[in-house]
Amino acid sequence: MVANGVWTLTKIHDTSFAMLRDIYISRGPLAAFAAEGLFWGSFAALVPVIKANAGLGDGAFGTVMLIAALGAVSAMWLAPRAEAALGRWCLPVLATAMALAFLLPGHASNAVMLSGAMMAATMASGSLDVAMNARISILEGRHGRPLMNLAHGIFSVAYALSALLGGFGREIGWSPAMILSAEAGLCALLIWQMITAPVPDPEPSSNETASRRLPLVLLIPAGLIVLLAFMSEQATEAWSALHLERGLGAGAAEGAFGPAILGLTMAVGRLSGQAIIHVWTEAKVITFAASLAAIGSVIAAWAQNLPVAYLGFGLLGLGVSVVAPMAFAWVGRMVPDEKKALAISRIAVLGYAGFFIGPPLMGFLAEGFGLPVSFTAIAILLMLAPLVLVPMVARYRG
Repeated sequence: MVANGVWTLTKIHDTSFAMLRDIYISRGPLAAFAAEGLFWGSFAALVPVIKANAGLGDGAFGTVMLIAALGAVSAMWLAPRAEAALGRWCLPVLATAMALAFLLPGHASNAVMLSGAMMAATMASGSLDVAMNARISILEGRHGRPLMNLAHGIFSVAYALSALLGGFGREIGWSPAMILSAEAGLCALLIWQMITAPVPDPEPSSNETASRRLPLVLLIPAGLIVLLAFMSEQATEAWSALHLERGLGAGAAEGAFGPAILGLTMAVGRLSGQAIIHVWTEAKVITFAASLAAIGSVIAAWAQNLPVAYLGFGLLGLGVSVVAPMAFAWVGRMVPDEKKALAISRIAVLGYAGFFIGPPLMGFLAEGFGLPVSFTAIAILLMLAPLVLVPMVARYRG
């Protein structure tokens, strides 16, 4: 018994030390993930008031997000070039652009202004997303450590805290412009961390390696898995507060608990991902997690009271949290080292389109059928991952 206790304490100590080491290794990109979480968490809590300030209905708001998506997808496709051009400065430069862009939605008073503001914000955010995932992938290959779940977990922690702060800011009378300006001030500290802990550029590949094409039979289904995960995540972030306030009579702070619970449970799931992967394969984790997220989405959609809705969003967060990081790690393990960063960036280009497909899809369905049907549709789409896409990736043998 004593020996078992000593072994357990030793294991805990080793795991804690490894986690601290991983945080130190990846502290520059982790600051970028935290910055993303700050702004998207605040935006999630502010959606009801930003939407009202612009005088938009559900369908019109969905259209605004769709317009923003058109520019964002182009920016994400070009992001690897921007990352290569900016080199070690890519994260602080792109994070600064994001911080400035996210000041704009708080001042939008009509559909045109909000469309332009959100296009600027999503373009900057999407570019930073691709760059920070690529830089994390570089560090994983260089240090031989799994860092993707940790990085996405940091995003979720920042997102949850920011959603709560945004909700309480609304309660005490702060405007969206005031809240987003405060977030920009916090982001400045994170940008300084990115500057002081840059990720060196990857070593150039040989001509033979550089000319080798990436395996599309692997990247396309894996990218679609990421797309479904991010689509579900962003749709919930953007519409959960509105669902709680409109359907269940929640106040501003209670409504903000929807995206906050999503963020907190996603943080727990992602920070636990490193332990889970030692027990299950990526295929099993994604299959179980996507199914759990779909169940949670249905529960949240048709809940008759706030506690049940919170439970649904919690299950959705736990499930969807590990789907994208596991897909990134899975592909990274299946391609040569010199191609990992490019493969991750290409998956991100396809996958991050889900961030912008989800909200407009929710808006169009909510306009015609209501938010419960919208969240049910998200659940149905999530089941494509275990039923169709995971088997496609698993069949790839290189």
